Amino acid sequence: MSRVVSFRDPGGSVSVIQDRVIRTVFPEGVANLRACLNSSVARRFVEAGSLVATHTLEGDASVPDRRMVVEHPRIPFISYPHEWPSAMLHAAARLTLELCSSLLDEGLGLKDATPSNILFRGPCPVFIDVLSMEERDPLDPIWLADAQFARTFLIPLLLNRRTGYPIHELFMFHRDGIAPEEAVRRLPVFRRWFSPDLGLVTLPARAARFESDRLYSPRQARDAGEARFILAHRFRALRKKLDVLEPGAVASPWSNYEAACPSYSNEQHSAKRQWLENVLREIKPAHVLDVGSNTGEFSFMAAATGASVVSIDRDPETVAALWRSAAAAGADILPLVMDFARPSPPAGWRCQEHSSFLERGGGFFDCALFLAVTHHLMVSDQIPLDQIFDSAASLTTRWLVIEYIGPQYPMFHRLARGRDALYRWYSRSVFDDCARRSFDIVRSLDLPSSDRAIYLLRRKS
Repeated sequence: MSRVVSFRDPGGSVSVIQDRVIRTVFPEGVANLRACLNSSVARRFVEAGSLVATHTLEGDASVPDRRMVVEHPRIPFISYPHEWPSAMLHAAARLTLELCSSLLDEGLGLKDATPSNILFRGPCPVFIDVLSMEERDPLDPIWLADAQFARTFLIPLLLNRRTGYPIHELFMFHRDGIAPEEAVRRLPVFRRWFSPDLGLVTLPARAARFESDRLYSPRQARDAGEARFILAHRFRALRKKLDVLEPGAVASPWSNYEAACPSYSNEQHSAKRQWLENVLREIKPAHVLDVGSNTGEFSFMAAATGASVVSIDRDPETVAALWRSAAAAGADILPLVMDFARPSPPAGWRCQEHSSFLERGGGFFDCALFLAVTHHLMVSDQIPLDQIFDSAASLTTRWLVIEYIGPQYPMFHRLARGRDALYRWYSRSVFDDCARRSFDIVRSLDLPSSDRAIYLLRRKS
């Protein structure tokens, strides 16, 4: 099966063919590919894991008028900017600037600067658009992607800081970021005249009124040294702005979730953790989906057994905190902002550029964790129990670890908001019957002194 996943670049297109990532490079893009393959900076970034590797399958990079075909190693799980918290967008921006600055000494640059050039391997950003590299005019002191970098990185980070505008929502509706003239209307009036808002948004918005063709006229420095000095200074300035906009750690409203549930004792938590550790060591999953990951306790547990983990939670601050922890620990965990009741839909041109989360996840995971989440989906989101199991079965090829939380549990009452009568039908036996439609029950653990139990289920073939 073949699927084109990138077609906007005039220099080439990318297709996924039977789980292989194949890039077809048109004659117009061969020079850019040659710049990448011959760059010692690019090789250094590849060795560090920050730039995707490239292997030639057909063609010769020394022949500029001939099409080429190359292959890249596949990033385990694709994610998009509309699934990232602000901290991950900031990390993607930092990598973009680091690559730009490093290429300067080789007479190279990036022709564009967009989050779409970045994927995450676990918590680590990886630059994937090798055709973005190009030989620059040694006398040109202007980085043409400067305004794009502001629209897609700096201004979204600024709006997130000033107004709380969630990054994932912004990119769902603004694929190419936000222009200064639109962003200025969203900023608090008193902030518009202070740095960095003034230079990033207010002045560019006013200057846009007087835009003319002269703005895009080629300019040249007196010599190559002066052009390089101007560009290096500009990259340092952008780095300073980026540092100012680095998102700080904010306490998540879910960070004390367990403490807010007095019936969930230390004994119960300890029993749950020990049982899950034993299960994960036994089944040794390769790819784990942690739904409603919260602080990521169980994501780290799965990663410790050697699994590659994708963790989803609806709260951006919770996801950002988990990303920071995973990056600091070097754990193979990719945290994404995702409401499982409303997963990311397909997006882009004809809904073909960005596949839906369910499409990406279907058949990828061999284990899914649904811990302390089923009652939220049932009560808060009113998802029928049988459909929850159906959805889980579509995402895991083998194992499901799921938690039963009965109507007597205090949080169940809180979520029901006086509608407890709607769930009189719900019981352990009903839960078991729904599970058996798509899964075999391997084992379960009743948590001490509670209306809770954890199950290990195996998907029926």
